[in-house]
Amino acid sequence: MARAIWTGSITFGLVSIPVGLFPATSDHTIHFHQFERGTSDRVRNQRVNERTGDEVDFDDIVKGADVGDGEHVVVEPDELDAIAPGRSRNLEIADFVELDEIDPIWFRRTYWLAPTEEQYGRPYALLLRAMRESGRAAVGTFVMRGKEYLAAVRPDGDVLALQTLYFADEVRDPTDLDLPGGVRVQGKELAMATSLIDSMSTSWDPTRYRDTYRDRVDELIEDKRKGDETVVESAPPDPTEMSDLLAALERSVSEAKQSRGGVGKKATGKKATENKATDKKATGEKSTKKSGSRSSRTKAGKAPDLRDATKAELTALARELDVPGRSSMTRDELAAAVRKAS
Repeated sequence: MARAIWTGSITFGLVSIPVGLFPATSDHTIHFHQFERGTSDRVRNQRVNERTGDEVDFDDIVKGADVGDGEHVVVEPDELDAIAPGRSRNLEIADFVELDEIDPIWFRRTYWLAPTEEQYGRPYALLLRAMRESGRAAVGTFVMRGKEYLAAVRPDGDVLALQTLYFADEVRDPTDLDLPGGVRVQGKELAMATSLIDSMSTSWDPTRYRDTYRDRVDELIEDKRKGDETVVESAPPDPTEMSDLLAALERSVSEAKQSRGGVGKKATGKKATENKATDKKATGEKSTKKSGSRSSRTKAGKAPDLRDATKAELTALARELDVPGRSSMTRDELAAAVRKAS
């Protein structure tokens, strides 16, 4: 059974509900130990006196706040404990707000809240249903592990979810960014971009997405364990030139419609040859590299016309044709290599 990382009470008005706080997510990141290259010796982090080079015990370490000009104010751990927020066991609700008013940028981490005992199930269920019907979230503060948190409590199905939030001074103002100004968007470009969004729109289904990088790390570890050769991934595509923006949008709309079973007109002739690799990628077809097929060749046996192909399309063709060194090639080098292999 899951163990609560914090226990306390939600209070609103004169109502108090004992609850436990449980992590709603788990980290599946692959973690590595550190070794000195060429040896089996583990490398460990140590707290070292930078003047003497001697290791320092944890109990002998104090904190120092930099006040400028190379000076520091030394603060003892017990002094920090004396002014820290009390070890509160209370999540006091200060306000109820419309849930839609909270922009996702304020959210930090999600937890589940559950009553600590069965006898507290009734007031818990009452708060849950009242918040669900009102469409509001409860906002308040609580203390966990010596740190004070701002939190929003909201209904999520049959459970209350707690989202820790950033405080107002922790969210940066986007006006500090050097954003482009006075950019004019052409009507046809906007129409194509909107059409692309429409053609790629679907219902939210988190199971459709997977940490493919973690999968590749697992595969790398297994390949190295077996002594197999590792495969280098292709470089990311080059930025789209402004002169190619409309053409790139038109090709993207066409490919999106085809990959999602749309009624978009299929490319023919030169376009069909150029887009074949990306069509195969979008529809999930397997590469024909192992069978030795060269489907990118034209019927007449001539190399395809690749003048308008993007680097991503050329990389896909190069992968299909098993062109060596493709991941480090420029666009022009890829085009030449694909023509030669075709």
